Amino acid sequence: MSVDHTRAPVLEALVDYRRVGRLSFTPPGHKQARGADPEVREVLGDTVFLGDVLASGGLDDRLTRGRVLERAEELMADAVHARHTFFTTCGSSLSVKAAMLAVAGPHEKLLIGRDAHKSVASGLILSGIEPVWVEPRWDAERHIAHPPSATEFERAFDAHPDAKGVLITSPTPYGACADLRSVAEVCHRRGVPLVVDEAWGAHLPFHPDLPSWAMDAGADICVTSIHKMGSGLEQGSVFHLGGDLVPPALLKMRADLLGSTSPSVLIYAGLDGWRRQMALRGQEVMGGALKLAAEVRSEIEAIDGMHVNDRDDLCGPGLADDFDPLPVVIDVTGLGVTGYQAADWLREHRGVDAHLTDHRRIGAQITHGDDQETAQELLAALKSLAGAAPGLSPAPRVDVPGPSALRMEQARLPRDAFFGPAEDVPVGDAAGRIAAEMITPYPPGIPAVLPGERLTRAVLSYLTTGLAAGMNLPDASDPELGTIRVAAGDAE
Repeated sequence: MSVDHTRAPVLEALVDYRRVGRLSFTPPGHKQARGADPEVREVLGDTVFLGDVLASGGLDDRLTRGRVLERAEELMADAVHARHTFFTTCGSSLSVKAAMLAVAGPHEKLLIGRDAHKSVASGLILSGIEPVWVEPRWDAERHIAHPPSATEFERAFDAHPDAKGVLITSPTPYGACADLRSVAEVCHRRGVPLVVDEAWGAHLPFHPDLPSWAMDAGADICVTSIHKMGSGLEQGSVFHLGGDLVPPALLKMRADLLGSTSPSVLIYAGLDGWRRQMALRGQEVMGGALKLAAEVRSEIEAIDGMHVNDRDDLCGPGLADDFDPLPVVIDVTGLGVTGYQAADWLREHRGVDAHLTDHRRIGAQITHGDDQETAQELLAALKSLAGAAPGLSPAPRVDVPGPSALRMEQARLPRDAFFGPAEDVPVGDAAGRIAAEMITPYPPGIPAVLPGERLTRAVLSYLTTGLAAGMNLPDASDPELGTIRVAAGDAE
């Protein structure tokens, strides 16, 4: 069947909505900006409100007979070689939960890389799925976790042959990628699905010099955040389905359980427009981004005290299988500062926002939306940082555990610990207790503590020293980390 990627069904329906001049007596209550606060209209512009219409009974009729969203999803699926695609306006945090619920149920096992995002942990809490954690490949020198290997998943299946599938994160926020084809083969020999959290990989299908993406590697479900590396609006996410191990109707049912009944047409329009942009010009625009990223990487490497993590740092025996160069991750330990200090200085003094921050790195994400002007602003800001670093306070010490000390025993199911009886104890008394909350350094959003894990002094020291050094822990029940929420009555 011929597919016309010049079409954008959601955008076209919005144009038609305005052309007809429909008069709505439905939500949203601002009625095409007429009722919106004048100051809000001045800041946002009326275009935002004009595009904010009901998805059904507005953009499409009440029975969605125009198939507007369905046609947009079909075009997206064709663009990335998927059997089916589903749009969501609730971010990949919803998409990955829907994928998990479509693969495993309460008390069933799912093999999961322990470098998973907090949304995966939330999915475990909501579903009652039993996680079988598969260790990432740890770079002990750089303190970076890379996706687990196919061999590690093979071993996990040998120990847990009743597991219902695999969930792996690739690429990571650091740009490290897994050999997804080999992981898919491990799953499919057992007749179970592979779910890939590819939130950072929206761009991967559109240039041959980028790592392979989940659908071409044989994954069964792939979750992608179009707003991260694409042109979508925040919260714009898609999940793709391939193979025949997961019924499309089942996946849609699970997504409907979690999704909003009032989806944002603005976000749908961003998804639709991104697909058209990439289908028509993807290789061109991504090629430009790759060229610019290479130039930026080279120039940052020449700044004294800075090192850009590159393929040689991330890939090799025991490390990642492939590498995405667009997340430009900069090690600033040579400046004598932490990543937290560097990010704060860049925002305060140069108006530059870094993305990923940890105890020794900052991330400068390059996309097709960057150009020579933004690149030169970044480079000038980084050079200024290097000049200012000697005058900053000595870098606070963060007690980063080694790989073995970082991992804790999963003593209870995440759901049971999270919803069970709990109490707050002083952090100094929490070692040996079972956590009843999730504590996540963010970004990148990989939990250091999960509900049901038995806390250790090493991890608690990492979090308390990290917090003192500037680490962001947005989900801790006590923002000051004076206390930790633990399961009641579990003291050893």
